Amino acid sequence: MLVKDATIRVRYAETDQMGVVYHTNYIVWFEIGRTEWFRQINQDYKALEDQNIILPVIEVNCKYKKPALYDDNIIVRTYLKEIKGIRLIFHYEILRMEDEELLAEGETTHAFVDKDKNPVRLKKKFPELWHILNKFTE
Repeated sequence: MLVKDATIRVRYAETDQMGVVYHTNYIVWFEIGRTEWFRQINQDYKALEDQNIILPVIEVNCKYKKPALYDDNIIVRTYLKEIKGIRLIFHYEILRMEDEELLAEGETTHAFVDKDKNPVRLKKKFPELWHILNKFTE
């Protein structure tokens, strides 16, 4: 399993009047983690799109444990949990860097599709990429 940590500092625009991060920002942070995870294996989204593969989110969930606050340094810990058929699932942990306290955790499920939104059987069409991704699941 390959775990990638990305770090960010909570910006004022991501918070509400109480200085607490607004809930939808965690989903944006998941994307940051996922993008950095792909870069770690030398497969960025642009390269996938150049091969006519896109990965729309088809399901997302997030469990909020404790609030992230304005100016906190945050770790977005990401790993590929599962790849099966045309789907893959990423798992995320949002931690406060200072004490590594778990603030939230979640998952996103994606489908491999082409730009016309047709399913892509990655194992058949891009076996090398399938092998690389499979190597990094739990």
